[in-house]
Amino acid sequence: MNSTQCYHCGDSCNDSLITFDDKSFCCNGCKTVYEIFSENDLTCYYNFQDNPGAIPSEIKGKYDFLDTKEIAAKLLDFSDGNIEIVSLYIPHIHCSSCIWVLENLHKLNEHVSASQVDFPKKKVRVTYNSAKTTIKEIVLLLSAIGYEPYISLEDYESGKKAVDRSLIYKLGIAGFAFGNVMFLSFPEYFEVDGFWIEQYKNIFRWLMFFFSLPVVFYAGKDYFISAYKGLRSKILNIDVPIALGISVLFIRSSVEIIFDLGTGFFDSLTGLVFFLLLGKFFQQKTYNFLSFERDYKSYFPIAVTKITKDNQEETVQIYDVEKGDRLLIRNEELIPVDGILINGNADIDYSFVTGEAEAVSKKSGDKLFAGGKQLSGSIEMEVLASVSQSYLTQLWSNDVFQKEHKSHFKTITDRISKNFTIAVLAIAFIATLFWLFIDVNKALNVFTAVLIIACPCAIALAAPFTLGNMLRIFGKQKFYLKNATVIEQLAKIDTIIFDKTGTLTTHKENTISYDGTALNSLEKRILKSALRSSNHPLSRTLYNTFSKLDSVPIFKYDELVGKGIVATYNNQVLKLGSSNFVLNSSDSSNLDTAIYISFNGVYKGKFTFKNSYRKGVKGLFKSLKDKFSLSVVSGDNEGEKLYLEQNLPKATTLLFNQKPEDKLNVIAQLQQENKKVAMIGDGLNDAGALAQSDVGIALSENINVFSPACDGILDASKFSKIATFINASKKAIKIIKYSFLLSLCYNLIGLGFAITGNLMPVIAAILMPLSSISIVIFTTISTNILGKKIK
Repeated sequence: MNSTQCYHCGDSCNDSLITFDDKSFCCNGCKTVYEIFSENDLTCYYNFQDNPGAIPSEIKGKYDFLDTKEIAAKLLDFSDGNIEIVSLYIPHIHCSSCIWVLENLHKLNEHVSASQVDFPKKKVRVTYNSAKTTIKEIVLLLSAIGYEPYISLEDYESGKKAVDRSLIYKLGIAGFAFGNVMFLSFPEYFEVDGFWIEQYKNIFRWLMFFFSLPVVFYAGKDYFISAYKGLRSKILNIDVPIALGISVLFIRSSVEIIFDLGTGFFDSLTGLVFFLLLGKFFQQKTYNFLSFERDYKSYFPIAVTKITKDNQEETVQIYDVEKGDRLLIRNEELIPVDGILINGNADIDYSFVTGEAEAVSKKSGDKLFAGGKQLSGSIEMEVLASVSQSYLTQLWSNDVFQKEHKSHFKTITDRISKNFTIAVLAIAFIATLFWLFIDVNKALNVFTAVLIIACPCAIALAAPFTLGNMLRIFGKQKFYLKNATVIEQLAKIDTIIFDKTGTLTTHKENTISYDGTALNSLEKRILKSALRSSNHPLSRTLYNTFSKLDSVPIFKYDELVGKGIVATYNNQVLKLGSSNFVLNSSDSSNLDTAIYISFNGVYKGKFTFKNSYRKGVKGLFKSLKDKFSLSVVSGDNEGEKLYLEQNLPKATTLLFNQKPEDKLNVIAQLQQENKKVAMIGDGLNDAGALAQSDVGIALSENINVFSPACDGILDASKFSKIATFINASKKAIKIIKYSFLLSLCYNLIGLGFAITGNLMPVIAAILMPLSSISIVIFTTISTNILGKKIK
């Protein structure tokens, strides 16, 4: 094969020639670089192992301490096998462009599987393959693209971050310089005549020059650094036009002073930087005040079972768990904190954290990481450290469980962030060229004003602030959504499917009766111990009736979703669940919900549950019937079909004897018919259906189950408000559209004044942050008014 030059690196391609898009590449890596760059306006950053010379000189050796495993381990949130997760504090995160770049780290380093930004806390959570890359390489990559992490091991150990007051210092210096330059410019403003003013004119101008130096080279340096790193990385960020505007003003003014051509534009220059920093300061205060991070103390009612000193079990909220507490983790239950395994057969699934589905076996004394799910019976563990529920929120929002739903508004915002700067630069240069033939002095003002006034920050804030505030409002009403995209999906829903048992019915008012051979004391204890490991609502309800009995250690435990449980103690094998599972046949004589039990293959009897329906079921279906297609899909038999037909709208579809996979198939079939389906279930047997649906909502009655498969968790007491929440979502989307129009009008009007030379750069610098704040105020007030109507 003849040598061919690689399109990317220029090397000769021989046997490894790869052809893609009519171009030749010497290796698959070079092809990948080309794909990333051409499709996403991102260049593939250097692989530091293969190309150490690509590391910027200013950060070489700075993070060598991360090569020490003991030090690096202190920064990690999770480490198991080849998967590690680290959360890094990035002080330079300030806009939607930052979020877009940081959440695309996997395109810059192929060994990064996911990166997620926490904007209010200015953190990025990175999941990566520790066998192929290291935390040091992640930090070097972040530093190279302009997002250097702040790392202080002392702060990590204490949980506190040093207060960054640099913005306040820069703002003070810029304000001081601006005030003095304005004062020195008064004679020029008012054209004051006088011998002494004329005599000392040059001194005044040089004083203005010296006052501008700390403003440009200290107060405004962040804009230059961000622009430089963006350009070096071939990313055209929003700081590029701002840095260009500052540079043009400073160079032009300096030339006028040096060659005695005029007084320059030092007043506009210092005022521009001062008002940009002032706007950034107020934006930070606004973001902090309107932070939409959900407080873990008021978060969804996830709880954990704590074993007290007198060996009793009590349910406590997760934030009440402390170091040294002893916890009971049931089958299919999430481990909420780091701890030590005390007893039980631990088979842990860490896919919630890492995305890897292979279970890990642990023995007594081994460490258990928060986020793992117990797969085989119940275990007991001792807590090593308390944890805020925000950690569980991160797991719930893990990209591994994200459905293929992209935010329409995020797509628009990303497109604006990537392309707006190019358009602004084009308009600025064209307008400047036009004015150069008419008025050179005005041309400079036009160029600078266009660069400043057209910042797309206001457009970028519309969707996140509207949807973020709706998340907070919904949370106050005990409706907790995974992320803002769920609100968009909820607004599109046209079909709603309800589970029956645990959703339309409540177990708190159920009555239980036993029909069969009386159980002896040992059989009751075995039954209680098997029920103790299960999180099914019927199991939990029945378990409470045996509260005074002691438990026995279950040797083998297996729970088959939608069928039942098999538990072994000594030579006793207990089976409990549906009649098909226990008896291998359906019980046509019983139309009520029941749990059947047998020991060693001998049928013992059944526990029958009389369902009690939630208050407001009839009213809810009535409010939904005109706008949505409604269905009830249940795993139970048709015992309550007549009751539902009499109390629900006639058009409601009723499906019984549905296995978990049947529920999933029903939803999939509707989606093939282009229906947008919401599934409302109890989060257990309905996990597959919740994951398949466009919006899956798990109803909770303060149980311990934590399900990343769902998109939202609704407190059972708010069940009757489902229609209200959906309508509020639709109105929130309208608010975003109005915000886009408002922001677009501002930009067009501002550009109109700037292009025609009627907008000074200083005024543009004042209006730019005001536009962002006005959008925040508009969306916040609008959503708060909408929130009051939910109550």
